[in-house]
Amino acid sequence: MKTIHFLTLACALALTGCATSYQLAVMPRDSGKIYSGTSENSGGASEGPISITIEDKVYKGTWVQITSGTSTGYVSGGYGWWGGWHGGGVGGTVVMDNPQGGDAKALLTAPDGSGLRCDLRGGGYSRGGGVCRDDRGREYDVQIRPAPRG
Repeated sequence: MKTIHFLTLACALALTGCATSYQLAVMPRDSGKIYSGTSENSGGASEGPISITIEDKVYKGTWVQITSGTSTGYVSGGYGWWGGWHGGGVGGTVVMDNPQGGDAKALLTAPDGSGLRCDLRGGGYSRGGGVCRDDRGREYDVQIRPAPRG
């Protein structure tokens, strides 16, 4: 079976502290053929290896997180006058999901020097999608899912 190793922003949404594998389904826009494979995220890293095999050509490279799937901020307490002087509260950190998910860019090359460029977006439940383009301008739609454990 042809494999694709890949990690997108969906990887940024992965469980922390352990490696998480992902499967990709890649379909060219001019054909119904589907190529598939996996990728791995080592504990929420913001970059990692990727490998995609299309028509017996293996592209390998690295994905890099461009935009996080979450935003973090600090909310502080305050002081005020309200029926007498009252002290303020203590602040805390707030983490919110980015509604559009996170973005990643992957640059891959094959042994013959040809290239594949992928723009990926991670969504909820460690799933996502995107588009890859080869040097000839051929485009591929991408689906990303967690790999089955086993």
